[in-house]
Amino acid sequence: MQVAIIEDDPLIARAVSTAVREAGHDCTWVADGAAAIRDETFLGSDLVVLDLMLPKVPGLDVLRAARSQGVRTPVIVLTARGTVPDKLEGFEAGADDYIVKPFAMDELLARIDAVHRRTADKPAMNLEVGDLSLSLANQRLMLAGRKIDLTPTEFSILELLMRYHGQVVTRKMLCEHVWGFDWDGPTNVIEVHINRLRGKIDKDREGKGREQSYIRTIRGRGYALAVD
Repeated sequence: MQVAIIEDDPLIARAVSTAVREAGHDCTWVADGAAAIRDETFLGSDLVVLDLMLPKVPGLDVLRAARSQGVRTPVIVLTARGTVPDKLEGFEAGADDYIVKPFAMDELLARIDAVHRRTADKPAMNLEVGDLSLSLANQRLMLAGRKIDLTPTEFSILELLMRYHGQVVTRKMLCEHVWGFDWDGPTNVIEVHINRLRGKIDKDREGKGREQSYIRTIRGRGYALAVD
């Protein structure tokens, strides 16, 4: 796996790079946000570890720029900004995981492996529910012939909902599927991603007698995909 470390602190970057290489991966270090955009670091990597407080271009702007161009490379945010609003902003921008400094190196390596496992080597098959067609080979969603761009996290959420079409998917199931471990953060992180996903797939449903979302909230339990 090719891992990119976008981090301005040379001590942290050196320590992470060494640990990643000792774990058997290749690693590159980029010291500022402008260089990450200029060198198309996201496109050349299998996974990115991204600091937010970068010189020249902040990390969130780097992440948003990549996601706006349809780049789905998995991203783990590694930052000293640890408030709930900071985390929500990171996930809204397209982060797949979020780790607050100071951190344990073993945990970072475990998160890298978990994120990579869920985003790589998808079987060449499609999931189809109603007008929704999800390609697991190239992580592409088609809705009634229209292509919809999803972030890796949105893709993982929709994949699980489609696999359990018509059944309740609990928040715990979503957290374990998306993040690969028992999420101990605020449950509204899931709601943020669900709402963003709804905004994309429900875009043309208004005014057609199908006002309800594809993704129904089952109060006190979780969510269910319901295609009329």
